Amino acid sequence: MSKAMKIAIVDDEKDMRQSISQWLALSGFDTETYASAEDALKALTPDFPGIVVSDIKMPGMDGMQFLKKLKGVDSSLPVIMITGHGDVPMAVEAMRVGAFDFLEKPFNPDRMTELAKRATNARRLTLDNRVLRRELSDGSAIIKKLIGQSPVMERLKEDILDLGQADGHVLIEGETGTGKTLVAHALHAVGARASKMFNLVSCSAFDEDSLGRRLFGPADEGEPIPAIEAARGGTLVLEDVEVLSDKLQARLLTAINEQGTPAETRIVAICNLQEQDKTCESVLRPDLFYRLAALRITVPPLRQRGEDILTLFTRLGEQFADEYGCDAPEVTAQEAAQLLQAPWPGNVRQLINVAERAVLQNRRGTGSIASLLMSDTEEVKPAMTTEGKPLKEFVEAFERMLIDNTMRRHKGSIVAVMDELCLPRRTLNEKMAKYGLQRSDYLAA
Repeated sequence: MSKAMKIAIVDDEKDMRQSISQWLALSGFDTETYASAEDALKALTPDFPGIVVSDIKMPGMDGMQFLKKLKGVDSSLPVIMITGHGDVPMAVEAMRVGAFDFLEKPFNPDRMTELAKRATNARRLTLDNRVLRRELSDGSAIIKKLIGQSPVMERLKEDILDLGQADGHVLIEGETGTGKTLVAHALHAVGARASKMFNLVSCSAFDEDSLGRRLFGPADEGEPIPAIEAARGGTLVLEDVEVLSDKLQARLLTAINEQGTPAETRIVAICNLQEQDKTCESVLRPDLFYRLAALRITVPPLRQRGEDILTLFTRLGEQFADEYGCDAPEVTAQEAAQLLQAPWPGNVRQLINVAERAVLQNRRGTGSIASLLMSDTEEVKPAMTTEGKPLKEFVEAFERMLIDNTMRRHKGSIVAVMDELCLPRRTLNEKMAKYGLQRSDYLAA
């Protein structure tokens, strides 16, 4: 579950500090108090995991000066100002400078709690977005998000590392829900343009005229800078590139040709067409297609990823279990076989939905993974139907998942895992080596 957000309370009056602190602590917040703005500034950092509540009138550095200093530390840090009776003009000025809101003494404690909840929710969203941006700009971190050790996923990671270092335009193909946008982020993050702009435009989200302005301009008043200009020096990702009209395809080709070599703006085009009679090549004009497909990546469907399915299901189950405050479901051998054999038309996106529903079912103590798969597909094939895969693959995938889950549950304790699985140490070591499992990966889990 999410940790309680902190609230830094700054007031030179001890009784007021303690009163606010006690009330907010009872409301579920983690409070810390400071007798002066100077003391608070020493402790508040750009990533302070919370908000600030400060009096306006204080000796030394007053609340207005403090607010301006805080905006220099972190312009998005929410600050709630407390004013005395008749100080509303000062409070209005504080809002202009960037205060989140203000309370006039004597204030209603419930109003304080309401404001604190709104401010902390805003702060949590800001911090989450910062973490996401850092992850998306860190090549090694984003590659780790591409979970799986199947041959097709190892090839995908190698392709990303290779093409990320190149400078040509890239076409990413694959079925819906396979993670093509994540691959686009990874391509940018591992390349020389990682520190530059990453601009993503969903072509299917706009009508033709709006999309034309969004991509090429001229922008109407209040609209953002045209995407191809905003991403200059960086990467422009075009999702659903197959929906571009003939007119916009021509404008895009002209923009590409005008850039020269190397391209000022690298274009990564994402295509969702995977039908036999309709492909990206068939719907785009040939000259544009071959410019965009100078480099090409095909993201594999989930059904081709073998034991990655079980690894992903386990990780997702743990994440949702943590979110909902309950235990992750235990997967039986039969359910593991059903997960491996399911057709997964919705790919990873569908697996995410199934994992979340499995956790919710487990919390209620009802249902099964098989029932969830049956609700997504007309039929769950019996365990002996392997679609050409030998039984050995299913046994090994389940065995790897079982050892992985047990190691995680016991945080890398070899003795505890040996005892639960009734395995001698040598056998466990051999199986861990076979499946690429290392004890060090579980010690801090």
